Amino acid sequence: MKKRVCILLLCIGMLTLFLAPLYFYNKSASFTEIKRFGVTYMTMNNPFYEVINNELRKEIESRGDQLIVRDPLLDLEKQKAQIEQFVEMKVDGIFINPVDSNGIEPALEKAKEAKIPVIAIDASIASSDFVISTIVSDNYDAGVQCAKHIIKHCEPGPIALLKHSTVRSASDRIQGFKDTIVQDPRFTIVNEAECFGQLEIAMPKTNEMLEQTPQIKIIMALNDPSALGAKAALKVLDRNDIQIYGVDGTPEMKALIGSDPSIVATVAQSPYMIGRTAAFSMYSYLDGNFIEKNVMIDVNLIDLETIDKYSKGGWQ
Repeated sequence: MKKRVCILLLCIGMLTLFLAPLYFYNKSASFTEIKRFGVTYMTMNNPFYEVINNELRKEIESRGDQLIVRDPLLDLEKQKAQIEQFVEMKVDGIFINPVDSNGIEPALEKAKEAKIPVIAIDASIASSDFVISTIVSDNYDAGVQCAKHIIKHCEPGPIALLKHSTVRSASDRIQGFKDTIVQDPRFTIVNEAECFGQLEIAMPKTNEMLEQTPQIKIIMALNDPSALGAKAALKVLDRNDIQIYGVDGTPEMKALIGSDPSIVATVAQSPYMIGRTAAFSMYSYLDGNFIEKNVMIDVNLIDLETIDKYSKGGWQ
């Protein structure tokens, strides 16, 4: 009997030794389960979003997690479908740069119902109820800074605007510009065109505006790609009497300040800061910590007087 008891105890001990590592392995695996995040930008045809995406990916993959990237090509319906796909995939979180700040809300409502946290980057959603945080540059101030620079440094004259009205960040820039430039009656806005922030659309739109109002002396563009589109149009038309302002602080735009008389200034954003802040905020929220509902990152105007403070080969 004693012999049988010893054999039984020995078997139990060996079984325990065998199963214990499996128990602790499975317990550990539950803590290291890979998280998946989805991100959809209004378009990837903009180097600004490429930098943001690289920062997001860098931070997420450094933790062993996965980032799924989608490009709706400025199509609201495609972006809605991408959000719905993320919901079906049961991702752990969604980052969105909206094509349309109002129109995207029905898709975000589905994410909210599924209890999937959403962070808006670079452009806000019309209703903050659908996002846990919004991380943007001070877009209104970007427009204000451009207008103040024009009032101080430019000869009085007619102004044209290149816009993207369905996106809050772009419309805030233009609104900040309008609210400030109107304070000086020497400057008047004589024409406006929607270009969706795209170089290839801004070029023909600039041509159209100059045909309609050839007296234009200043072009205020919502971002640097559209400013470069305006520059391309001026080159074809051989117009060297028009000054251009942009927003972004792209390497291409900074390289032209001081070397191209048509490019006067750009207001620099920091896509690095936006991407990092978005990633940190999402992880902090998932860890149960408090995060800021609205994060606004300062912007700085770069002109001939300040260009030496910035690297022409990179972003801020």
